[in-house]
Amino acid sequence: MTLIDKLTDDMEGSTLKNGLNIRKILIMPLQNDRDLDSVGWQLLRMLQENARISFRQIGEAIGMTAPAVGERIHRLEDAGVLKGYQAQIDLAKIGRPIMAFVHLTCDSHQETKFRKDVLTLLDVIECHCVTGTESFILKVAVTSVPHLEQLLMHLKDYGNVRTSLVLSAQVTSRIIEDPQGHP
Repeated sequence: MTLIDKLTDDMEGSTLKNGLNIRKILIMPLQNDRDLDSVGWQLLRMLQENARISFRQIGEAIGMTAPAVGERIHRLEDAGVLKGYQAQIDLAKIGRPIMAFVHLTCDSHQETKFRKDVLTLLDVIECHCVTGTESFILKVAVTSVPHLEQLLMHLKDYGNVRTSLVLSAQVTSRIIEDPQGHP
């Protein structure tokens, strides 16, 4: 039995006189990003800057206890606002110095097959279904130009391919800020 169950056990159906459900008030999950307050946005900013920061360090910076920070972060995770924590890898240093964006245009039959097969293409770092003339835009990282050519020849089995080779990147990641401008 959870704490919420214990608190609401003696209440008739957990409903207050004004019709509010006490369980919904006590749990208060985030429904979407608009439910974030300034503290939630501070937590998100700090985690985006350094996902390895401790709850204690966050708490010291924003005036909360470590357990309170942990609870807020768990609520963000449960609501799906925080989807995960990842390491950023320098692709060139692991032998994949060539990055390209591949624009793939395919018909509905090819698209169905591609949606299944793309999960097995290890050179594809990202795959986005898009509007416009293309069906998909893929971000790929390969070891060499011949490697890229081999991948492109394989992708032609799914439709028409157009490629843009990445020369340099000006923005590779951006910290998402509070749209309301809370500090």
